[in-house]
Amino acid sequence: LNVQKQHGFMESAVYGFGAAVGFSLVLALFAAVRERVAAADVPLPFQGASIALVTAGLMSLAFMGFSGLVKG
Repeated sequence: LNVQKQHGFMESAVYGFGAAVGFSLVLALFAAVRERVAAADVPLPFQGASIALVTAGLMSLAFMGFSGLVKG
């Protein structure tokens, strides 16, 4: 994206830092959700990777709502 939009060094560094912060936020949120799911009574067919995929899908839908906030 930096090459396509012809960003300079500082713009690329800020963009990379923002991406890293966003990724860290998502990892922290997903870890918190996994802890709550581990303590919850999840049906047997949904235990393990199934509930993780459902959770990731719901979180991706929630984060898609942020895509229209910043126009650039």
